[in-house]
Amino acid sequence: MQKVEPKILPGFLELLPADQIAFNKMKETIRNVYERFGFLPLDTPVLEYADVLLAKAGGETEKQIYRFQKGDADIAMRFDLTVPLARYVAMHQNDLAFPFKRYQIAKSYRGERPQHGRFREFYQCDIDVIGSESLDLIYDAEMPAIIYQVFTELGIGKFTVRINNRKILGGFFEALGLYDKVTDILRIIDKMEKVGEGVVASELDKLGCDPDSVRKILSFIGITGTNEEKIGALRSLGCESVSFAEGVNELSAVLASLRDFGVPEDYFTVDLTIARGLDYYTGTVYETKLDEYPGLGSICSGGRYDNLTGFYTDQRLPGIGVSIGLTRLFSQLKEAGLIAEEKKTVIDVLVVPMDKESMPCALEAAGTFRAAGLAVDVYYQEKGMKPKMKYANRIGVPFAAIIGESERAEHKVMLKDMFGSEQDVCSYEEAIQKIKTGR
Repeated sequence: MQKVEPKILPGFLELLPADQIAFNKMKETIRNVYERFGFLPLDTPVLEYADVLLAKAGGETEKQIYRFQKGDADIAMRFDLTVPLARYVAMHQNDLAFPFKRYQIAKSYRGERPQHGRFREFYQCDIDVIGSESLDLIYDAEMPAIIYQVFTELGIGKFTVRINNRKILGGFFEALGLYDKVTDILRIIDKMEKVGEGVVASELDKLGCDPDSVRKILSFIGITGTNEEKIGALRSLGCESVSFAEGVNELSAVLASLRDFGVPEDYFTVDLTIARGLDYYTGTVYETKLDEYPGLGSICSGGRYDNLTGFYTDQRLPGIGVSIGLTRLFSQLKEAGLIAEEKKTVIDVLVVPMDKESMPCALEAAGTFRAAGLAVDVYYQEKGMKPKMKYANRIGVPFAAIIGESERAEHKVMLKDMFGSEQDVCSYEEAIQKIKTGR
């Protein structure tokens, strides 16, 4: 029989058990923080009707979507978790209590060109709050407070949440008479950190902005100082735009609430270059970066959107949310050496019968250990003790509970510390306590 080469598609990630354990630990930390802030779990289908999923898509996003025909159905795979959320809320709005706070940790799919840090299948860890008709601005502050908690508990180094407001940007550009170019300008300045001021100026020029407008735009997004100094500088611009004034007031209020949440000032900053590429953002926007590893790019981003559900319902359902791209984050942290070395196994103890006659006692001991909350495996194969202990070492199990003729006669186990030199004959109950203390 001809052999098939074992391989996976480009842009998909598989991990060895030790890395998968570390990945799962990160995922569980994020889930735990989300639930502590009162977010409810949600799991939407991977497959959606294409016309529903693509209602808001366009441009590059639509080109990247996996889409196929099954019978009469035109089907697409979700490319993020926000659009399915909008569909979900529109469908179930009469059954939900608003504000509706949900989290979803699941895979999304995009058929983009695989490259460093970019995947075709990837985990996103999303939280969103959806309001009915209105949504209080304090939720805009709760989001970075949650981000702060998540990355503090992940322990991956100093980070900064960068905050801006799309109303400030849009209002400023409209005041310059660039109303018809706002969306394009936002996309250009959103690349500022990657491409630099010179490239941004050149692209603004190509867009048709006159030299004076280019100078004012660069001066505007280059405002520096403390958070309060930046707010003061924005107010002193004298920009005659209702949207601009509203955005400055909102941004100032979000900063004040962030302090009330107890987030230290050096973990968040006003950054007027943050625009977020997606055009459904209408207010507060965020990006988060590791201070010592800026090359990793944004590790968490999001913002407020007031009109996303408008494609599915006439009911006004504004929202605010953030997303952590966990697959991309994990792969980059691993490459940078920032993932702590985890144990190689989730097993607390490997029960090892020395002979066939000891198997019933081994199964009994394993059942007793599991009932006490331990993760247990049993070595079932009939081999000598040398390969059995070699296996225990290779999988990285911390304890081996060995049962031979004398142990089964006394209803005990020989508990061996695989990371040390100690081994003692003890009862099941004594073994349980030692394992729980040592794990």
